[in-house]
Order: sequence, then C-alpha cells, then structure tokens
Amino acid sequence: MLWPVETRSVSPVFVGRNDELDTLNDALERAGAAEPQALLLGGEAGVGKTRLVEEFATAACRRGAVVALGGCVEIGADGLPFAPFSTALRALRAALPDELAEAAAGQEDELARLLPELGEATSGRHDEQGMARLFELTARLLERVAAERTVVVALEDLHWADASTRHLLAYLLRTLRTGRLVVLATYRSDDIHRRHPLRPLLAELDRLRTVRRLELARFTREEVGRQIAGILAAEPDPAQVDDIFERSDGNAFFVEELAVAGAEGCCTGLTDSLRDLLLVRVEALPESAQRVARIVAEGGSTVEYRLLAAVAQLAEDDLIEALRAAVGANLLTATPAGDGYRFRHSLVREAVADDLLPGERSRLNRRYAEALEADPQLVPADARVTRLASYWYQAHDPAKALPAALDASVVARRRHAYSEQLRLLERAMELWDTAPEEVRAALRPVDYTDVYPPCGCDPATTPLRYLDLMAEAAVAGRFCGERERALKITKKALRILQDEHDPQRAAWFWVQRSRLVQGLARGDGWQELGTAQDLVRGLPPSEVHADVLANAAAWSMLHEPGPEAFAAAERAVEYARMVGAREIELNARVTLGTLMVDAGDVEDGLAELERVKDAALQEGVAHVAGRAYTNLPSELESVGRSREAVPVQREGIAFARRYGLLDSEAWVWGNLSESLYALGQWDEAAEAAAGALGSAASAKPRGAGALQLAHIALARGDTAEAARRLAVARAHYGTHDPMPQAQLPVARIAIGVAAEEGRILDARAELDRALAAGFPPGTHRYGWPLLLAAATAEADARAVPAAAEGRAEALDRLAEAARKLTTGAPLWQAYERWTRAELHRARGTGTATVWSDVVTGFERLDRPYDLARVRRRLAQALLEEATGDDERDRATELLRLAGAVADHLGARPLAEAVALLAQRARLTLTTRAAARRTLDPAERLGLTSRERDVLRLVAAGRTNRQIAEELFISPKTASVHVSNILGKLGVAGRGEAAAVAHRLGMFPAEALDPTR
Repeated sequence: MLWPVETRSVSPVFVGRNDELDTLNDALERAGAAEPQALLLGGEAGVGKTRLVEEFATAACRRGAVVALGGCVEIGADGLPFAPFSTALRALRAALPDELAEAAAGQEDELARLLPELGEATSGRHDEQGMARLFELTARLLERVAAERTVVVALEDLHWADASTRHLLAYLLRTLRTGRLVVLATYRSDDIHRRHPLRPLLAELDRLRTVRRLELARFTREEVGRQIAGILAAEPDPAQVDDIFERSDGNAFFVEELAVAGAEGCCTGLTDSLRDLLLVRVEALPESAQRVARIVAEGGSTVEYRLLAAVAQLAEDDLIEALRAAVGANLLTATPAGDGYRFRHSLVREAVADDLLPGERSRLNRRYAEALEADPQLVPADARVTRLASYWYQAHDPAKALPAALDASVVARRRHAYSEQLRLLERAMELWDTAPEEVRAALRPVDYTDVYPPCGCDPATTPLRYLDLMAEAAVAGRFCGERERALKITKKALRILQDEHDPQRAAWFWVQRSRLVQGLARGDGWQELGTAQDLVRGLPPSEVHADVLANAAAWSMLHEPGPEAFAAAERAVEYARMVGAREIELNARVTLGTLMVDAGDVEDGLAELERVKDAALQEGVAHVAGRAYTNLPSELESVGRSREAVPVQREGIAFARRYGLLDSEAWVWGNLSESLYALGQWDEAAEAAAGALGSAASAKPRGAGALQLAHIALARGDTAEAARRLAVARAHYGTHDPMPQAQLPVARIAIGVAAEEGRILDARAELDRALAAGFPPGTHRYGWPLLLAAATAEADARAVPAAAEGRAEALDRLAEAARKLTTGAPLWQAYERWTRAELHRARGTGTATVWSDVVTGFERLDRPYDLARVRRRLAQALLEEATGDDERDRATELLRLAGAVADHLGARPLAEAVALLAQRARLTLTTRAAARRTLDPAERLGLTSRERDVLRLVAAGRTNRQIAEELFISPKTASVHVSNILGKLGVAGRGEAAAVAHRLGMFPAEALDPTR
C-alpha cells in the first residue's frame, strides 16, 4: 500500500531564543580570542534544546569553527562510560586529524581509553590518580587541538550521563585555562529530582565563575503561532493557536505533535494526555512499523540497522518498509552516520518503552543479547560489552548477566571508568547468589580481578570468590571517590573473613580500610595498619606481606619517623624482592632512601633515591617515579642543597604533568616553592606555590601550597594575607591525620603571624603545642625554623611589658629543645647558632661575636634572605658595642648588603628595620632606596606628633585613662587618638599597633619602661 505523504513536523523557521543565541555567539567570539568558554543549557524535555544547539552549531561552522557533537547514551538503565566525549573526540579526529594526532602525541595509549582509534589502551597501573590522570590528559588535548582553531564541543543529554562522564566534565570545566574552546552541555531540567546524580554537579558548576548557565523557557503564544505557521507552511487559525498553546503549555515538541495531529485530522477523541497523543501517533502506523518502533525503543538511544534486523527477524523488504513508515511519520530518524536509527525525540521513545509489558521488555532484551552474542560485530567494539551486560541484566537471566556484568566491569576498569566499574561489580554481587553454581564455578580470578595478589593460589584455575568481587569493588570505590560505599564493602568483607582463616586476605582488606579511613578524615589509619601487621606477622613472605610492610613504613615516615620506620622499610624491600613484587620493592626503596637521609646517611640515601627514580622511569612505573621526583629534591632541600633540588623539581613537574600525576605534580610544585624561597627567588616561589594549589587533586598538597604563600606574605610584611593563607592551609591539612611535615611548618608560620600582630602569648601557646608533640627523628628540618621563629618572637618582645611574665620559662624551654635537636648538615648548624643568638638577644646578652659566628655560617650557604637577616643583627650588635670607626664602617657595609637583598625580595619588614637602624646610627647607605627609607617611621605612617606620643604609651601597655593622665588630655580624646592611630597603621587592635611600633623600632626600650 502507499503511505500518506509526510507532513513536515519540524518548523523550517527557527523561532525565538534570541537572548540565548546572543549568549552562545558571545561565547564563540570570546573563545576566538583564546578565552575558553563553558556553558550549561537546561530546559524541560521537548523545550527545544537540541534545536538551539543545532542552530548555534550551524552558525559556528559558518564562522570557521569546528563543531564536535557528542550525546550521552542510554542503554536500558545504564549510561555508556565517557560516551559523549568519545563521540566528540571521534568527530574532532575526523575534522582535524593532523591536529588531534599532534596534540595526542606520546599519550595515545592513555587517551585510547576514550578514543580507541588512537591505539591499544595499555593496562597500566590502576590507582586513585588514574582517573584524574586521564582527565588531565583529555583537558590538555582539547586545549592543544583548539590552540589555533576555534572548537565547539557540544555534549547533549547530561541527565543520562554516567558518573565518569560527569566527573570528566567537572574536571574539564574547572581546569580549562587556554585555547579557543567552547564547551556546551545540555540537560533536562525537569528530570533533575533531589536525588538525581547530576544535581550535585550542577550545584558545583554554579559556583564556578567561568561557567554560564542558561535555562530555556517555554514558548509564548506568539512564538507558538510562528512555530505552527512554519510547520504548516500557512498562517494558522487563531483558535487553533489558542488550543495548541493551551494544551502544549508552550513546549516546542508538543506544539509540533499537536500541529501535525491537527493537520492529519487525528485530534478527534484524543485525551488531554500528551503521552497518549504520542502513542496515538505510533498506533496509527502499520503493525510491522509499530513492532519495529517497540524494538528500537528498548534497544537504547540508537540502534544499529544490522542489530535491529537480527532482533526484528523480519524479511529485509518488510523491515525496510516498516522503517520507511516510521521515518515518514517522523517517529524514527536515521543516525548521522547512516548506520542505524533512533527516535526523533526521546520523549516518544520513552512513551513507547513505558507502554511495553514486563514480559515483552525482558523478551526484547534477551533477543538483543542473543543477537549480539551470535554476532559481536553488530555494534561498535567500544560499546559491545557494556551493552551486552545491560541487555542480559534487563532480560532477568542471572546465568548470563553475571559473567556479562563482570566482563563489562573489566572494560570499565581498563578505561579508568571506576564509577561504572563499581556499579557493575555491585550488580555482579547482587546476581551472585541467584546465578547457578556451575556458572560461578566456571569463573576465574585471572579474567576479572586485578587488585588482590594471588598469594599462593593459581588465579587461572582457582574459582572466583565473592570476596574477590568485594576486593575489586572496594578499590574501585576508592579510586572513583565513593569512599563511603568502599568502606561499607570493606567492613562487610572483614565480617565475612572473621569466619574464615585467611589472614593474608584479611590483612589486605585492613590496608584498604586504613586508606579509606584516612581519605574520609576519620583517623590517621594507623590502627588499621597495625591490625594488618599483626595478621601477617610470622607468615611466610608474600606480596600482601610486603605491601603491608611498605604501607606501614610509608605511614611511619610521615607520622613517626625513626628506627621502627627504617626497619619496616628494609623488611618491605627484602620481602618484595623475595616474592618478585618489583613495584612494591621500588616504592619501599623510596621510603628507605628518604629515611636514610633523615637519619644522617645523606649521600647514600640520596644515591638510593636517584637509583629508584632512574629504575622507575626505565621500567615505566610512573607512580613510583612521581614519588621519587617528590622525595629526592625534598631531601636535597632538607640538607640545604636548594640549587641542586630545583632542576630535579622542574624535571619532576614536567614528568608528572605528562603522565597526569596531579598530586605528585602539586607536591613537587610546593617543594619547588620552598627551594626558590631559600634561593631568594620569591616571585617564582609564589608562582610555584600557586601551581601546587592549582594542580592538586587532594587536599594536603594544596595545604603545602597555601602555607608557602603564607610564608612569603609574612616575610614581605603582609600579615593579614599570611594569616588568611595560614587558615587555608590548616583547612586543607585538617586535624584527623596530623603529620610533623605539616604541623611543624604550620606552627612556625602561626608563631610568626602572632608575633607580628603583637600576640606573644599566642605565639608561646603555639610553641608549647609543638614542643608537647615533639620532634621525631628526621624532622629537624622543620624543627629548627620553628624554634628560630619562637626565639625571634621572644627577642623582639623583650621590651613589651605583657611579655615579661613567663619569658624566662619560655626561653628555657626553647634552649632545652634546641639542645636536643640534631644538626647533621651545615644548614642546620647555622640555624642552631642563629637560634642561640636570638635567645641571647632575648636575654639581653647578645654580642657581636655571637652574631659574627652566625653570619660566618650563613656566608657558606646559598640563602640570601637568611644571610641578610643575620647581617642586620650583626650590624646592630656592632653599633651597640662600637668604640671607633671600624665597627661603624663594617656595620654600614652589612646594612647596605642586607638592604639590597630586602629591596630585591620586597621584604618590607627587613628593609624598614635596616633603614631605621641606619638612620639612628647616622649611617649613610649608598642605595637610593635606602635613602628613601630613612624617613622617620612616624612620618611615613602619617602620624602627628601627638599621635606619636599616644602610640608610645600604647606600645608601653597603657590604658586610655593612663594615657590621658600622662599627656594631660581627656580619656575621650585619648580614645580618638588611638582610633586614628589604628586606622593609619591598618591594624585591628592595640596589641597589633604595639607590635608595628616595636618592629619599626619607633621607641627605644627605655622609652617603653613603665617604671620610668
């Protein structure tokens, strides 16, 4: 029979959306100026999102942009991992083959997880950075492809996106920095209920200032009239417009359906349900076309023609005739590649799928699965396993669904789609008990597991156990950030193991639990590691045993370094070698080399770290190489060899960036900042610290970056910024997992901030907390700067009345701590002399001889700021003891050198101290900057003579009433003067004002003596 002539159901006229198009075109223009753009386009189903994207894409192509479209794929209840990104990258490769190949050069094996056409994805190592590594490489790939040509990446239907796709999109939108790139993503806003997984992502992206969010509204009556006119190619009757507008409520897709139904005379007798309207359109088709529509609806977002033919089991002519009818009625449409079919709108597909009977749905899924098993080439290779798992699961056949889910979990793991791996493993655990025993007995660990070592059993012959699935799921949960789910699985596994004698497997799960507890900020993980050690103690060497020891040694190195950590590291290396666990051996050797340096065996420890780094690079163990690049230069810095550390750190940053080791890169950035600070390259140090904040995937390396910025701000005299950065660092470090390498530097900066703000009692409290915690072996690199900061604070507060009580005890505690701290390198020998010199100054017993010894120690080192500070102190001591011109001449030269360094670094407090000392001693420093600084501090601050007198009394600790009595003014006038002084000094309170006055040396000590 002849099918009726089709009625056009998509308006050739683009209606409305002027504001939205303007926004999209503005983003395109900005991207063309190398300012990457990110936009989210939301709206209810059928409101016109796809049509808007198509219109924008057409306009972008006319302006020379390359447009890559990708859509999230729904297969039953499952989303295909990374589907929209894979599709978009495939489109980019087709449009810009040379550019994409060049951008992916060297990383093809990793990027093949998203785009299999680039080559074979290597199995590689699976770890918590694996997914972030892939995300970083993908973001940089897009930036490089869009370096010279504007590229639009449009991702549709985010409401169907799998977790890995959501995570990748979030990472991309957070980290886009360069390139002529527009990323546009669409989603159904009416599908986003309170528990929808997209909802948290939208909330997160709303907080990014770089992301613009658009919401498509329904059409107005006027716009509905224009749309109907376009569909009918004639001006509609106003009554018809009113009716359609009322029934569609302005939804563009429903306007189309109602307009076509009215034109075909199908409105009579219809209910007001728009879903019924859609089904009436289907029911008007011949029976064969209806049958095909039902098959396509259950097959997924898109169904390949050959797969459809295998499932429909119709003669080819009959199938083509049925498809022609469905396409002619605008229910189905051919895919852009011309190899399959999809519903013209997902609302129609959902209506048809919802109308299927339960038995009908499972039968169709079984036929899809059987067809795919009979001929795997029916669908693209990268989607085959996932779709088969979905079809068998929806067919309610546990015998087939269990192995299919496990196969799909392996593919998800290979693609670093750990969220999908976890979901599939949980499905496998759900199916485990219902699957026949013979099916479970045929499964083997070698085919499906990766994380738990064999430990004496043959994974090729030993049956797969439920505990194997739990192990994989626990690790997948940790890798994808679902730590709560992973911890729940781990606890359940340990309960099962209570009834089984399997200490190695139990120890392995306790190690996982330790990592999860730390990741969830519920403890430091040591109790769990201790349990694991107890379980393997006395057992023959095994990979699990070696791994437990390696983890215990690494934990101890960071938390309680010392002989026990050293012994654990040595045993971990020995056991790993005995069982051939090369990766564990190299990792343990990084720990061992670090502990060797900290214990004083500097050269051998550094040589061991260098050997491990070279071996890890040669053998392709990227995560160990990343750790070596972190620890080796850090240990060089720990012994004062900053200049040697810098090139290793720059090499490490390049390596970590190339392999997407985000946390390794962040740690190296932080270490580089420390080295550059020591070398007097403060601007570069600040940039490196910002690099740590910007590249880190987890909190602790961000804490290190923030702390370095606090250190620089403090040295430059920006106390408020230092305090802010210190608070940020503390928040990143947290309180659940204290480590000396974090807590001691935090305490040092806190002491410095408190001292600058005149809070000497708070500084002492910080010191007391640090001394109570102690300095474990190997932490002298953090201990000496802390003791120096505390001793300097005490010396600077010597004339402050509020500091008098408790000073002697504080100085005694400092001296005792300094006596116990090791000085195994020239740097720390110099720090020891400096700390003792500050203690002498705090007691009023400092001499030029003492300070001369300190200067001599630092003149041998490459630390210009430290040298400038002690030269200033020596100059002060020489001037106090001067009996002739020789001491004055030497002091002048010392101050000139110190002032030059302070000027270069922007170290304002040191520069002001140098200038003031020169002014008081009537010394002429040759630099213009020094001459400019010799203005009286009160003049520079804009203080009147009366305000200067008031500030002197504030610094002496006087109240407003006491100030009024001494200066013969009213208390109210004194209060006004104090308020003016606080404003001019830019401080919040009297203590801070006193600290500023003291730091600038505005009043000699005797002027502050309250007994005068």
